[in-house]
Amino acid sequence: MIESPPLADGAPLDIAVVVATYNNQSALQRVLDALRYQTRLPDEVVVADDGSGEGTRLVVEEFAASAPFRVEHAWHEDRGFRAAAVRNLGIRSTRSAYIVCLDGDCLPAKRFVEDHLRVAEKGCFYVGRRVLVDRERSTSFDHRDANSVWRRLRLLATGHLSCAQHMLRLPFLPARRSVSAKSVRTSNFAFFREDIYAVNGFNEGFVGWGREDSELAERLFKYGLRRKDQRFLALCFHLWHESNDMSRLQTNDALLQMTLDSPAYFCVNGLVRASREV
Repeated sequence: MIESPPLADGAPLDIAVVVATYNNQSALQRVLDALRYQTRLPDEVVVADDGSGEGTRLVVEEFAASAPFRVEHAWHEDRGFRAAAVRNLGIRSTRSAYIVCLDGDCLPAKRFVEDHLRVAEKGCFYVGRRVLVDRERSTSFDHRDANSVWRRLRLLATGHLSCAQHMLRLPFLPARRSVSAKSVRTSNFAFFREDIYAVNGFNEGFVGWGREDSELAERLFKYGLRRKDQRFLALCFHLWHESNDMSRLQTNDALLQMTLDSPAYFCVNGLVRASREV
């Protein structure tokens, strides 16, 4: 078993994975299975459910019954695409000092958790990489494909994978630190608990697809953090899905611009609100 890197006080760093999902039981089941096959198991997994039906609850309950770590199902009612709010819900349900956000259609490779712990660094948040799985193969791609070199090479040779350069695992290459929000995706995104609470999490004013991840990154920069990238670690495989409804993108762009124009890093409409018991 891979050990966690220690905190400054010598205690091991515990880690939670928050998996955001909505009515995609097949993909969620495979993501959860992949978390069971990690070289370093997570200490807890929280399924942050954006209002799915009964089928998702049953998948989580069945998984939790045999998982070797804590599993929580955090659900709120379906009121449209609310990625920011449901990730906050998942974060509030965790107990760990380090938190990884993962989407429910992104299968983690077997060293995913190990790698996130390897690169965890005070003063930084971490943006992981993803390989894209095409429409045809996404219906059956699972942890065996993610973790077998030969299976991955065969899928690459037959055109089922793209952005495949990220499949290389090169743990000793130097990391890059920056204050660039370009291509920040919270489908594979990690931070310390104290930092996400310092900025009050995701801005729940973002409804519909787009920009809630970039806006969070900008506030983390204002708080004083840097983005850490190490291209060949903490890999996940993103399963194909239909394009999201982008009708709210213009509104969300305006919210992002408000953050860019403001010196504030704390989001009022976030993890903790006066009207909500936490």
